[in-house]
Amino acid sequence: MARIAGVNIPTNKLVVIGLTYIYGIGRKTSQEICDKLNIPANKRVNELTDDETLKIRELIDNSYQVEGDLRREVSLNIKRVMDLGCYRGLRHRKGLPVRGQRTHTNARTRKGKAIAIAGKKKATK
Repeated sequence: MARIAGVNIPTNKLVVIGLTYIYGIGRKTSQEICDKLNIPANKRVNELTDDETLKIRELIDNSYQVEGDLRREVSLNIKRVMDLGCYRGLRHRKGLPVRGQRTHTNARTRKGKAIAIAGKKKATK
């Protein structure tokens, strides 16, 4: 099992897919890494030599912000907008959707489980 940027990469996956297990590296970035290091697309993680693993590790350390540093930066950015008291910061504070999504219905991921209102009746004429 290859260990890159503090993450254990699954051995039976393709290298392009395995690198996406690292926070901050998606399909596009992992494809760029493989292209830069001339690693074939059909190569699996367990077929990598120690030299190739070392090159991947060095390239990621030098060129990309991943894992702990990236998580820290994202959380500091959120904390900054919360401290400013801007609209986005207030939405973060209240646990509501930040990017303009509707909240009358939906937004359950952000708002949590729906709370039933006891005794609410439909208005009658």
